[in-house]
Amino acid sequence: MVKSRQSSFRRILVTRILLVFVPVLLIGEMVTLNKARSSLLNTARENLKDSAIYKGEKINNMIAALKINLISASQTKVIQSGSATKAEKFLTQLAEALPNTIDCIQLQHLPRNKQKSSQKNPIIASTCGNQLINDQPLSFTNQEVKITLIPPQKPGRTGQTNQEDQLKLLLSQPVNNLRGNLAYVLLVKTTLHRQTENHSGSLTGSLIVIDENGKIFAYMSPEKIGKNIQSYVNFPNLKTIINHAIQGENNSTYINFTDAKEFVVGYTAIPSPITQGKPGKWIIFSVSSVQDSLSGLDEIKLIFMALTVGLIGAGLWVSLYLAPYLASPLEELRDYALNIHSHHAAQPIPHNFKIKEFNQLVQALDQMVERLKAWAEELEIAWKEAKSANTVKSQFLATTSHELRNPLNIIINCVRLVRDDLCDSREEELEFLKRADDTAIHLLGIINDLLDISKIEAGKLSVFTAPLDLHQLLLEVINLQSVNIQQKGLQLKCEIGNKPIPVKADEVKLKQVLINIIGNATKFTDTGSIIISAKIEENKSRFYVIVSVKDTGIGIDPDQQNKLFRPFVMVDGTTTRKFEGTGLGLAISRNLVELMGGTITLESLGLNQGTTLKIQLPLIDVSLLSKQGKTERSIINN
Repeated sequence: MVKSRQSSFRRILVTRILLVFVPVLLIGEMVTLNKARSSLLNTARENLKDSAIYKGEKINNMIAALKINLISASQTKVIQSGSATKAEKFLTQLAEALPNTIDCIQLQHLPRNKQKSSQKNPIIASTCGNQLINDQPLSFTNQEVKITLIPPQKPGRTGQTNQEDQLKLLLSQPVNNLRGNLAYVLLVKTTLHRQTENHSGSLTGSLIVIDENGKIFAYMSPEKIGKNIQSYVNFPNLKTIINHAIQGENNSTYINFTDAKEFVVGYTAIPSPITQGKPGKWIIFSVSSVQDSLSGLDEIKLIFMALTVGLIGAGLWVSLYLAPYLASPLEELRDYALNIHSHHAAQPIPHNFKIKEFNQLVQALDQMVERLKAWAEELEIAWKEAKSANTVKSQFLATTSHELRNPLNIIINCVRLVRDDLCDSREEELEFLKRADDTAIHLLGIINDLLDISKIEAGKLSVFTAPLDLHQLLLEVINLQSVNIQQKGLQLKCEIGNKPIPVKADEVKLKQVLINIIGNATKFTDTGSIIISAKIEENKSRFYVIVSVKDTGIGIDPDQQNKLFRPFVMVDGTTTRKFEGTGLGLAISRNLVELMGGTITLESLGLNQGTTLKIQLPLIDVSLLSKQGKTERSIINN
């Protein structure tokens, strides 16, 4: 019998080969991973240094541009005249021309003495209502722009103060009246930075701005703004970085902004834009956690893990390939000795049997590895698709929940006001009920879109096609939409001719598509015109009608156009929130048009350059329209 501590020769041979091969492989991979980690961190440091320089230059450029615009505006006769009406219009135009970082522009009387400084409403014109944007009395010793930092406000009871808005500055420019006397002051309140979440793998970094003494002006955690950074960081190390930055050094390093997390930071210094007090400098940090900087290392680790498994498998295969040649004489004798009692007569030792079985084993192992690889690839693809779909639907649900919640709140509030008899008159009750009714119709449209897209995904959406006159259908839709177009002050041009356009389609569904497309053109166009045209073209001996809806609206970036016809995908969340809607209209329209045998395409040269949407449907014989009409008349008569 074989003793328990004994091992076969083949097993010993295989284990010895693996004991040499595996450690060498693992040591090599550890060295490679360390090299990759060092390379990723060096890349992150270089990128964050460049990011800090860029952010500093951006802040300088934005402030310089605002100063130039403020000085230029203060020298216009409209502002110097002190006319409230003209100044209000001028400030509104100026706010539209300036970047979207501008919170408010005001023209105020400049008090000549302390008694006049207490007047109730020194505002002449404003883009943000009648609330003063400066809390302190103003005084000027020269005609230069004065820049002050607005401290962060604590949220009130409503909690509506946006703590993510950072680097709020107040620019003040004294203005002479038409007689050349100092009489007014032009003020601009601006937010230079909005702190957003730094996505994993991003090497642009979060912005931190402090002054020479460590006072925080911008930070990853908004509640720490206005405090001193030495309460949260190893300040002696940070002081060294501040000194290097003040001396003009642009570099990167590591630092702990929290007790449990290490960050990679790039830093630079810019002159402090604040004109009050002695001149100083702001230190600009671009910050990213080491974990985010090394996000690419996870993929390398996965590759190395797969490589390790593959190489260990290859080493084991080599071991098993060599072992039989060395151990086969002993194994043949062992097998023969163990099985000799089963033979009725003495037989020779078997030989030359191992080649066939070895080839079969190699073939089986190869098939198994291929199957495992195929399964692994399928699982990885399925996992990525599921993750992507989950992310897209989560974003869609976040937007749609907003679109559903707001109408419901409006309906509930309006009904409760009427129910609790809080209205002053019957007319006011009817107004609230009408608002609730309109909102309910809007909510029903959103729910219908969701139901339609659900049917599309389930493959249950169907159309019932029949011959119809597209020209007549276009006239009906244009009549429905013309009121909305005229209310927005847009010019409507129709180039659809006066002849029948015979197509085979679902009249209700095609009308839904046309209303959606013209409605979108109206929604996203503030000025200009909407052109609706229909023309017939020939392609490969077949005739098609192309309905084109062209607007002069906001347009769309060409890189984003492929997302428009995909359900649950929002091209721009801010645009969706501004104009409302679920973003499902074009996805539903595309499916409906394709079910009717047509195509739908979109063309736009870019942002603010308008959009053209085209629907192509195959033409049918015009005689089919008369047959369809006869059939309908016979049904009515019966």
